[in-house]
Amino acid sequence: MLSEFNELQGQLKILCQERLNLLDTIRQLEAANIEPEASAIHDGEYQLTKNGFSSLGRAKYSGWCNDHTCTNCCLRGSNAILSSPNFGKCSTTESSDDIEKQELEEVSDEDEISYYDTREYFTEPGFRCGSIGTLDQVNGSKEANTECIDMENISIEKAINSFRYPHIVRRKKLPDPVEKEKGVSLWSMIKDNVGKDLTRVCLPVYFNEPISSLQKCFEDLEYSYLLDRAYEYGKSGNSLLRALNVAAFAVSGYASSEGRHCKPFNPLLGETYEADFPDKGLRFFSEKVSHHPTVVACHCEGRGWKFWADSNIRSKFWGRSIQLDPVGVLTLQFDDGETFHWSKVTTTIYNLILGKIYCDHHGNMDIRGNRQYSIRLKFKEQTILDRNPHQVNGFVEDLRGKKVATLFGKWDDSMYYVNGDVNVKPKGFNSSDSTLLWKRVMPPTNLTRYNLTSFAITLNELTPGLKEKLPPTDSRLRPDQRHLENGEYEKANMEKQRLEKRQRMSRKIQESGWKPKWFHQEGENGTFRYIGGYWETRAQGKWDGCPDIFGEFNEVTGEPLDAS
Repeated sequence: MLSEFNELQGQLKILCQERLNLLDTIRQLEAANIEPEASAIHDGEYQLTKNGFSSLGRAKYSGWCNDHTCTNCCLRGSNAILSSPNFGKCSTTESSDDIEKQELEEVSDEDEISYYDTREYFTEPGFRCGSIGTLDQVNGSKEANTECIDMENISIEKAINSFRYPHIVRRKKLPDPVEKEKGVSLWSMIKDNVGKDLTRVCLPVYFNEPISSLQKCFEDLEYSYLLDRAYEYGKSGNSLLRALNVAAFAVSGYASSEGRHCKPFNPLLGETYEADFPDKGLRFFSEKVSHHPTVVACHCEGRGWKFWADSNIRSKFWGRSIQLDPVGVLTLQFDDGETFHWSKVTTTIYNLILGKIYCDHHGNMDIRGNRQYSIRLKFKEQTILDRNPHQVNGFVEDLRGKKVATLFGKWDDSMYYVNGDVNVKPKGFNSSDSTLLWKRVMPPTNLTRYNLTSFAITLNELTPGLKEKLPPTDSRLRPDQRHLENGEYEKANMEKQRLEKRQRMSRKIQESGWKPKWFHQEGENGTFRYIGGYWETRAQGKWDGCPDIFGEFNEVTGEPLDAS
């Protein structure tokens, strides 16, 4: 027994030295910012040999971990073996499984020894790691394959980070309200409007949030960095990662709706909104192009991509809930010609009378690509007893219909992917099984009842000198919306009623031959496309063709009154 013990102790010392050498090598690689694969270090150099200590390496109390990258566990494991009261009781004829079973039965939770994992060294910028998990479709077994991002992915990240956008200081909160807000009687409104189209119901300003539908379209671009990343991946020839990032972008647009129960302002016919965000590398423009049906069109240009859409929402007010069915197509086109089309899913707001109000998005989303890949996503509808709501799952498929990647996550939190067709519920995965595509930015701490995100708070901001550059049709110049943001609720209600009189005449204006100024419809039922000219006109400061839609107007003719 003593000779066996001495031999075992010698083996452990050698193993400890090998681990220390490995740790030194890893530190040198980290300092040199070299990929770990280039060091030609193989798993076999620090795996336990298949002899008597293979079972000891799995012993709970001995300090060994299941991960072969652990560096200090061998030292603690040797100390635990030497100090174990049962070491001398183990017979050389007992199998290693019996020893392991005996050790596991006698150890307590307090005897667990913590260990240090060298994988923490790879969290530095030079060692960005991604985990890709796959499932063997033959036997259903799970194979974890954790590896560091290759040189291509590192070059993509460097290309994105090297393009330095300017830093612009934007506001962090809404202005403090001037007046104390007054509630309204829900039941008095509900009993008269059940089953009606919500866009035709005159609601008090209490039900609005201080942004318009034109500005809310821009909220879909909050995580535009996903499109920058998709552009770089496609440029390097990785079409799969481009498609995956496009899928994450399509889901990310719903994250801002969490906790948002108020209705955006319905724009007037011809109302516009611009967003010049050099800190995000994009310019956005939107216009209300039709009053009946209500259609909002938008166009955005980023670095290497363009995004445009027109949207019409069919809403129904059912007393206890509001159902919003979007109509329209969203289009994303990269400079190399690759294009993706998709439509939004149904949104429902529940518990308007009793209980806690919440919204849910549900339905199928097909993102159709014109090249190698397309994406199919399913937004799971929330049930009353659902403990894991807001789930989104789907897959990327090639031209032959083969599923090459699986997506899963939550529309209000994050999206992940794994390679291959994985037929496992999303909750069966964790961060070590999959790769993160997108993570939601947490909401600000100074929340109001509108629950606007940090990004949405900046959309209606009038920075110094901006008002003089805007056309008279911009949403930021709308008086009822501005009064609501400032907490001047009486003035906001008065202005809203005044502008809704003009809104009711918009159908006559449209039927008399009115056409949008900045968009053109392709065919009778086609998509509205941006015809250009807005930003050039803005640079010149000439808004002669833009009517003062928020000013006083003649109720007979519907024309703006002369300010004189």
